[in-house]
Amino acid sequence: MTVYSKRFFNWIRVATAFGMVLLAASPAFAHHAFGGRTPANFFEGFLAGLAHPVIGLDHLAFVVAAGLLAVSRGTVLIPIAFVVAALAGTGLHVASWDLPILELVIAASVLGFGALLAVRNAVPGWALAALAALAGVFHGYAYGEAIVGAQMNPLLAYLLGFTAIQLAISLGAYRIGKAVWQREGDRSSLPLQFAGFTICGMGAAFLASSVMG
Repeated sequence: MTVYSKRFFNWIRVATAFGMVLLAASPAFAHHAFGGRTPANFFEGFLAGLAHPVIGLDHLAFVVAAGLLAVSRGTVLIPIAFVVAALAGTGLHVASWDLPILELVIAASVLGFGALLAVRNAVPGWALAALAALAGVFHGYAYGEAIVGAQMNPLLAYLLGFTAIQLAISLGAYRIGKAVWQREGDRSSLPLQFAGFTICGMGAAFLASSVMG
């Protein structure tokens, strides 16, 4: 087997690993850690915050995509902008603001970021950070559904939980992606592209599900 064949199969394994991590989560509609019950204390709030971005497959896919895009653009501002904006989005939901076509926008964000990762386009990092922040408002608004009506203590714990888990996942994806990127002598981005195609396919499925109801 030639060195290029070995590299190709390494790229396939990396893409498959990312896909398996994403597909290990529960279906996208199962977003509530306590079966729809509002968290009643700090511990429950923190656990719910940790769970929502993980058991929501659409959210998880976007967070991973943001971390991997940070590798190809050389800036961690992309996932950080998303996480900060998600806090604002949750605040909008708690304050009873209304965001239209929520599920469509979330699904489209996963599809879009997967496509951006797959096609190696020239969109600069600051523009992707702005798009990530916009997406973060909608993802954060969806997170707010699980905490509406909670007291301040579990609410703050919930915000802390989902902020911590999203930073951990996105920065973890960034570190893994960067290690793979740097290991390739020609600095090929094919492993990231394979991951992008995986996420893009998931986004297309989410979008089709949202459109078809």
